[in-house]
Amino acid sequence: MRILVLSFSYPPDIGPGSLRAKSIIDALIEEGPSNLKIEVITTMPNRYHLLNISALENENNKKISINRINLPKHKNGIIDQSISFIFYAFGVRKLIAKKKWDIVIATSSRLATASLGAWIAKKTGSKLFLDIRDLFTDTMDSILKKKPLKIIMPLFYMLEKWTFRSANMINLVSPGFIGHIKKVSPKISPLIYPNGVDELFLNRDFKIYKSKKKILVLYSGNIGEGQGLHKIVPQVAHELQDVQFRIIGDGSARKSLINNNLFKLQKNIEILKPILRDELIGEYHKADILFLHLNDHEAFNKVLPSKIFEYAATGKPILAGVSGYASKFLRKHVSGVQVFDPCDIIGMKVGLKKLLNGPKFFKREKFCKIYNRRNIMKKLALNIFSI
Repeated sequence: MRILVLSFSYPPDIGPGSLRAKSIIDALIEEGPSNLKIEVITTMPNRYHLLNISALENENNKKISINRINLPKHKNGIIDQSISFIFYAFGVRKLIAKKKWDIVIATSSRLATASLGAWIAKKTGSKLFLDIRDLFTDTMDSILKKKPLKIIMPLFYMLEKWTFRSANMINLVSPGFIGHIKKVSPKISPLIYPNGVDELFLNRDFKIYKSKKKILVLYSGNIGEGQGLHKIVPQVAHELQDVQFRIIGDGSARKSLINNNLFKLQKNIEILKPILRDELIGEYHKADILFLHLNDHEAFNKVLPSKIFEYAATGKPILAGVSGYASKFLRKHVSGVQVFDPCDIIGMKVGLKKLLNGPKFFKREKFCKIYNRRNIMKKLALNIFSI
């Protein structure tokens, strides 16, 4: 059995897309037949150039071969990302020449990777499995709402319809996506296998046993328009001088954050460059409260951030500025969480003060068991083989 996996990012690159792709492939190898051959086409590590992560362009073993395509340097802007994908697409086109697969799998947050997978599946007569991590047209519609580029949205809608209707099976990482998918492709019955808790976080002690002078609130992840940190963190930090805010990451909105006039005045906000996941474990251990925030775009009402599972596994209190499905999920499934509306400064301060006056650790073993990523991916792999 031959399977092609398309993922724009893959380890040793970091980020949710990279981890998702690796977990799917690990499950396919574990659950697949003895004659399984998987070919992965991805990119050289490029999410955060500050990390200078190195990787081989080609790797091969008995079950899996990995081909990594070189991209030009970029700063995660819309134009930069578009140019990077063009390089990726041309690289993929060269690598697939005269090859065939039984199944093409594309794990995609941006529509382009999924569409590329659909094109390859049609070209090679393969079955198509799409793992959808985000609704690209929804997000772009929110971002471009009052901008001239809004004129290109009909093209994206057409591409989305063709892509989703080309799939034999679609998995969604958030149940919040179901309504959108049903409108675009009414005949498909999507699977729902979300992200989950990785083995790396299980059976670890994240408790803090020494008292500290200042409470540490930690955010780790992308610093982009989608997170909207620049809209809320400087103001809250200004009003709560006895709390230390640590932000680990990089992204297109980093400049908007550090150029905020209030940010420049604060001594209780620090921004650290992205770090590898093993190091991040240590930062989670130091934190008193873990912070999550999404911008106030309507599209984000449907998402379920992968960071939720990572944060929950630590047992630490969680402060989350999210709405829609993510808000419902946290309130229902995760103890020790204060949820407030995105960009609501007063709501964030109230939630933070409640956490400061509450327990410092929460037992979430049941959550970790239900949302064990390895178990979730095993079920996903069996569905992939069924097509």
